[in-house]
Amino acid sequence: MKPVAIYTTPTCHFCNLAKEFFAEHNVQYSTYDVSVDMAKRTEMVTKSGQMGVPVITIGNDLIVGFNEPRIRELLGITG
Repeated sequence: MKPVAIYTTPTCHFCNLAKEFFAEHNVQYSTYDVSVDMAKRTEMVTKSGQMGVPVITIGNDLIVGFNEPRIRELLGITG
């Protein structure tokens, strides 16, 4: 499986939806709280060109926001 990471903040509703989706489908992922981790915040902005969260990486693919159809496609999750 491709490595999955999410750049998030504690109050982000869509971040929580993404994490719940990952949990439901047993997807292991790394999480980075960009409200306190300045290095990861900089990394996120460099990768995505913006400050909005969530930013999700799946392998070399980048998704801004909780785009469930695209996440399913990249992870091969059906149904």
